[in-house]
Amino acid sequence: MTGSAIPMIETKRLVLRGPEPGDYPDFKATFTSYRARFMGGPLNPYESWMLYAAEIGHWTIRGYGMWMIHDKATDATYGMAGGWKPALWPEAEIAWVIWPEASGRGIALEATHAARRHFYRHLGWQTAVSYIDPKNLDSIRLAERLGAVRDPEAATVDGHDAVYRHPAPAKLEGSQLAHGIEMEIAHYCDPMFKPKGWALD
Repeated sequence: MTGSAIPMIETKRLVLRGPEPGDYPDFKATFTSYRARFMGGPLNPYESWMLYAAEIGHWTIRGYGMWMIHDKATDATYGMAGGWKPALWPEAEIAWVIWPEASGRGIALEATHAARRHFYRHLGWQTAVSYIDPKNLDSIRLAERLGAVRDPEAATVDGHDAVYRHPAPAKLEGSQLAHGIEMEIAHYCDPMFKPKGWALD
């Protein structure tokens, strides 16, 4: 799948589109930093380049992948969200990463909710998981806000990750959970909204 064939998703604040070479510097800055400690990092420059190449190639191999999250008004990049299933992954994963300076604004929630809806409605996914380091409390809180629950029976990637199972499409569509997620996103879209004590991202 070429970059031009990757579907684009728009939300109220964001545009999700396929990763491009020009997006790499922000990716490298995050994955070579302490921010990447729960994602196998910090990586050296060569490792970060290889991982970014894999992000682009994943779309061709799997037919889905991680979108780069852009601000709709400014085109600034905020991170990535989407699907991820490299070799040896037990199941397709819904994953996300937010650049440090963009955290705390509900961007990961908005982008990941839109990505999951795309996979459910357009690719026919009936389930999905997120593999999360048990020490990554911010990502665990985000998974729970998306309605995912820990699945102790699911196979892990390496035995050191916690598996969070997302609600099936039939359970999510039109549910109180979905309405709650959309309401929370709407709050974050309000420039007057100043959350206190909420989970980051």
